[in-house]
Amino acid sequence: FAETEDITRDGIIGNYVHGNEPAHHAAYLYNWTDQPWKTQPRIRMILNKMYHQGPAGLGGNDDCGQMSAWYIFSALGFYPVAPASGEYALGSPAVHGATVQVGEGKQFIITVNNQSDKNVYVQSARLNGKLLARPFLPVSDVRQGGTLEFVMGGKPTRQ
Repeated sequence: FAETEDITRDGIIGNYVHGNEPAHHAAYLYNWTDQPWKTQPRIRMILNKMYHQGPAGLGGNDDCGQMSAWYIFSALGFYPVAPASGEYALGSPAVHGATVQVGEGKQFIITVNNQSDKNVYVQSARLNGKLLARPFLPVSDVRQGGTLEFVMGGKPTRQ
């Protein structure tokens, strides 16, 4: 994942092939280690380098919308790495906020404080006011509606 000019239109970053959908989870795998903050700058790098406006706006093939889905989830700050696990892995939100309609009149509201191109590290994440102790978000909580609040910063929190 090194920052390099060796990024091709096909979505290749070093040995990581973002244009090949089965690899989309790779940048999130740091969440399962003792260094989850390493996920965050990599997600932002992919969002910034691999997605652009226009006809050639994404590298690779948007099979069944997966490239677009990765972008939307990741820009919101989480991704279903293992869909059957019942939780989303946290990343680095690239939006200032969003409201997602989750059914039956319920809303899941995402707020991102101190978000900028330089503030890629999650300092804290709170779900309905409760600090998340792990870099994961229960899918069931999203479906119930509520608020996910991120506070971002320029340096990783090594917790």
